[in-house]
Amino acid sequence: MPPRIRAIAGRHLKDAVEISVAREAVAAGEAPRVRQTAYLVSRQHKLAALGRVLDAEAPTAALIFCKTRSEVDQLTEALAARGYRPEALHGGMMQEQRDRVMRQFRSGNADLLVATDVAARGLDVEHLTHVVNYQLPPDPEAYIHRIGRVGRAGREGVALTVAEPHEQGMLRAIERATGQRIEFARVPTAADLRASRLARTAAAVRAAVTEGGLDQYKAMLDSLGTDLTAGDIALAALKLAHAARAGKTDDGPDIPVAQPARGNGRAPGRGTNSARASGPRVARIFISAGREAGIAPRDLVGAIANESGLPGREIRGIEITERFSIVEVPEDAADHVIESLNGARLRGRRVSARRDRQNEWNG
Repeated sequence: MPPRIRAIAGRHLKDAVEISVAREAVAAGEAPRVRQTAYLVSRQHKLAALGRVLDAEAPTAALIFCKTRSEVDQLTEALAARGYRPEALHGGMMQEQRDRVMRQFRSGNADLLVATDVAARGLDVEHLTHVVNYQLPPDPEAYIHRIGRVGRAGREGVALTVAEPHEQGMLRAIERATGQRIEFARVPTAADLRASRLARTAAAVRAAVTEGGLDQYKAMLDSLGTDLTAGDIALAALKLAHAARAGKTDDGPDIPVAQPARGNGRAPGRGTNSARASGPRVARIFISAGREAGIAPRDLVGAIANESGLPGREIRGIEITERFSIVEVPEDAADHVIESLNGARLRGRRVSARRDRQNEWNG
């Protein structure tokens, strides 16, 4: 119970009884019923990464969480354009609309439900297999509520998170709150997806043989067999079956992914202080906010450390002008810092970052 709620209860309730339900004991070595996995990608690649993950996981039914109504509507449209059957659910909809959406989802006419936390509260869909955090919730308690939509009544489920590099701190806080580890995984490549589709096609063929009812196709097989071998017929049938099942897959270029930061908050490959002391190279980063936005050195250090994971002690040479600021960071961390800062907020203002062009500083 949150301390604030406990304090209110203590002030106003008389002779109250608190009932606690103990967590079910899990045998040593037994995997949790909800598999939790996170994928780290930059903001511009989140939609593509979500598509790859959904293609690879092939959920029977998935609940995808966003923060706001507009984000729910935008993501629903984007997923529909990629060939999925999504429905939107949020607090801005009339009850009649919500009921229609839930009928579509429960009947299987929609395979994805994109929702805000408010709309999805208390939701229970028996055939739900996956919960996806397309945007992380504001606190660990909301995350726990979200993933509780799967794995209910002893069922197994999957909780996936598509996160940006600067959100690793929240993921660590969630791990501490739940006492469970969130595994970081690589976004599936195009080759991974092709292999996954082939495996699903093979499974579908086996299931069709098990179900039976194939006698009606025997005459067709006999007719084709007059000029084709049985092997060629089987391969052609597999090709057609595979193509029919693979309409949504994105076979584009692989998506660049970010590596999870280590326990000390430093991203892999950054080196050590002793290595930097022996003639390290630095890069000057231009940030589009300065004194007129109320920016102070501590704001720059805090933003870079929080967004990129770069320790504050490695941020040097801070210079603040009226309209922009310059900071120096280790050369091998510069691109990651720039990517992490672009779109971030400093003193309420969204900023952009890039490598400094010296003539602009001199001008």
